[in-house]
Amino acid sequence: MLLFTIIWVGSQIDFVFQPFVIAFRTLVLPLLIAGVLFFLLRPPVQFLVKRKVPKSLAILLLYLIAAGALTVIGLSVGPMIKIQFAQLIAGLPGFVERAVDKVTELAQSDWLALWMDRFNLDPDGIAANVSGYAMTLVDLVSSNLTSVLGVVADVFLLIVIVPFVLYFLLKDGDKMFEGAIKLLPKARQADGRKLLLEMDKTIGFFIRGQMTVAACVGLLLLVGFQIIGLRYAVLLAFLAMVTNVIPYLGAFLSAAPAVLVGLAQSPDMALKVLIVTVVAQQLEGNLLSPWIMGKGLNIHPLTIILLLLVVGSLFGPIGLLFAIPGYAVSKVVAVHVYRFLRQRSEDAEKPVA
Repeated sequence: MLLFTIIWVGSQIDFVFQPFVIAFRTLVLPLLIAGVLFFLLRPPVQFLVKRKVPKSLAILLLYLIAAGALTVIGLSVGPMIKIQFAQLIAGLPGFVERAVDKVTELAQSDWLALWMDRFNLDPDGIAANVSGYAMTLVDLVSSNLTSVLGVVADVFLLIVIVPFVLYFLLKDGDKMFEGAIKLLPKARQADGRKLLLEMDKTIGFFIRGQMTVAACVGLLLLVGFQIIGLRYAVLLAFLAMVTNVIPYLGAFLSAAPAVLVGLAQSPDMALKVLIVTVVAQQLEGNLLSPWIMGKGLNIHPLTIILLLLVVGSLFGPIGLLFAIPGYAVSKVVAVHVYRFLRQRSEDAEKPVA
């Protein structure tokens, strides 16, 4: 009752907590992005520091290398992605209409009609539902484009803030780590250090491995799309690289627009897109992920899928990105707490000499 009373009172004076909520929403995304980049850039920083390069200079060198690489990539691929994105958005209603027409023609074929009759399916109803869902997607994309100025402002803010946050994380991350350890009682500092090291290892392992796997999948799809002659191959491969950061679900998220564009060209092209996507995902699942990721996280695929569904429903796209590392860290904490409680229980059962 006391707990529910506290919650009720807090809901009645939400204006007191509103500044903290606004501050959290403002800072959480820059801190998350800086945290991801921290785990990606810390190994090369440590490599340079071991070579007697001052840490500040090593960070600045990595900044210059990253800025140069992004500039080269942006100048070479950026304009192409921009043009293809503008063309895709402008032609999206037409693509949807042509794709629906292709589905309708396919549904009215004799061999498919036989199967439709056997399972009591209505081809016109299926085509209407597909058209309705597709046009809803088009309206959603079009309505979100009206807020592009706000998105540009947010991106500019991130570009300004993230490098500063990342610099101090790379420079003083060890001091923050030791400062957190000193907050614990001296008798528990060794356990706390072991727990934080394990958490750090788990998060870094997942982020570096998943980014590498996503980049490889994007490159495979780019090569495959170029070979089959799919329109907007660069944009669709880039989208696949971004969405494949999300395990399992990312493959379906990236396949949908590619198949839609392929279906707008021809049913044969849609089939080719499916084949390329399946081949790329099979290479990722059977070769790339076992080689790069191994079994370091030790999480069952079914657990990952259910976790993504639940967390995605609760927290949206951001939740999908951080569901797996969050679960892995929680698992590490739970294992350490269990070992700690078990050790205390065993110590308490020992006879006193």
